[in-house]
Amino acid sequence: MSLVVRARRVVLPDGERAAAVHTEDGVVAAVSGFDDVPAGAVTLADDEVLLPGLVDSHVHVNEPGRTEWEGFATATRAAAAGGITTIVDMPLNSVPATTTLEALRAKREVAAGQVAVDVAFWGGAVPGNVEQLRPMHEAGVVGVKCFLLDSGVPEFPPLDDAGLRAALAELASFDGLLVAHAEDEEVIGAAPEPGGASYAAFLASRPPAAEETAIGRLVSATRDTGARSHVVHLADGGALPLLRAARAGGVRVTVETCPHYLTFAAEDVPDGDTAFKCCPPIRESAHREALWAALEAGDGGQPVIDMVVSDHSPCTPELKRLDVGDFGLAWGGIAGLQVALPAVWTGARARGIGLAEVARWMSAAPARLAGLPGKGAIAVGKDADLVAFAPEERFTVGRLEHRNPVTPYAGRELTGVVRRTWLRGQEADGSPLGRLLDRGGR
Repeated sequence: MSLVVRARRVVLPDGERAAAVHTEDGVVAAVSGFDDVPAGAVTLADDEVLLPGLVDSHVHVNEPGRTEWEGFATATRAAAAGGITTIVDMPLNSVPATTTLEALRAKREVAAGQVAVDVAFWGGAVPGNVEQLRPMHEAGVVGVKCFLLDSGVPEFPPLDDAGLRAALAELASFDGLLVAHAEDEEVIGAAPEPGGASYAAFLASRPPAAEETAIGRLVSATRDTGARSHVVHLADGGALPLLRAARAGGVRVTVETCPHYLTFAAEDVPDGDTAFKCCPPIRESAHREALWAALEAGDGGQPVIDMVVSDHSPCTPELKRLDVGDFGLAWGGIAGLQVALPAVWTGARARGIGLAEVARWMSAAPARLAGLPGKGAIAVGKDADLVAFAPEERFTVGRLEHRNPVTPYAGRELTGVVRRTWLRGQEADGSPLGRLLDRGGR
């Protein structure tokens, strides 16, 4: 199959320009001038920009075991509708959790034949499974996830400091990657108990110091073992100096944040609206602005935060406890996979940041983190994953493809509409065109 798509604005690794993207057998074969096209080429509308397909390296699909929360068919349809052509599935909240080679095989078996975009997998690091880390790595997981406090599900317990260091030492022996939910159990244990409809009370129950303490532990263990680590879903602007110093000192640690931390602020969260509950929590606007600044630049012009990914973590409406609006009882997780791109673009556009930077945060950087060299850019030899995006069109968030579209984005006006998505040169229309990927993109 061959496809040629041209646009007056194409986001390429070296900048944005008019171009034609030629594909053969699902791969970008050439990038030529706008007029250098055969008959039958697809020409985007004047208000559309051609982006690389996005890579979301933080998605909780939950299948098997909790498929009523989300599943591979619904999650990947939502991804395709949002311009995301590759997701990486987290090892929880499925049952079994992906903490053994056997569980990884079970997850791949249930995903096969029903994914609308490409899917890769994280493994999990939990107490007692150090011997499973290398086999899972060799079987193709892109890395392993751990929690430094209670994960909320019993089948995925946290690592203490000894367990964290043992996992990092094992991963360092084959240059594997550890990604960590970094909040500290003791700091949270000393904070007020969450409960009731007050968002301020919930926020006080998970203070910024919980992130800073846990990140400090992770940085120390990463430095001592020489391993690679990654901080997921950073919400606390106060942790940025620590991370900046660690990176400047040669510690191999990378960082992500999420669209909801860049979009919302604690001051604006209505009491009782548990659709906003996530952990770590959406913090005050000062934290949000610090995260935006850290995406753009740090000391020496280098960003401190590398990427933006969804942390799509849905559940059933009943578990969100919207009936009582109790933040202490509700499941913590944001459903936002399908609207991740317009949510980030809305904020970036308002701050004068261009689409090239958004593509770096949401495509190139997560592809690099996950070790997927065929993804992340419109370039010769890469997969022909393309998105026609209308950056000035506004819409109000309504129907979503998620299985349980309880989301804080409901009814919110965003800017930027995904009009078409191609996966390896084929129209990504929600049908099961996706592949299951190993690390390296095989």
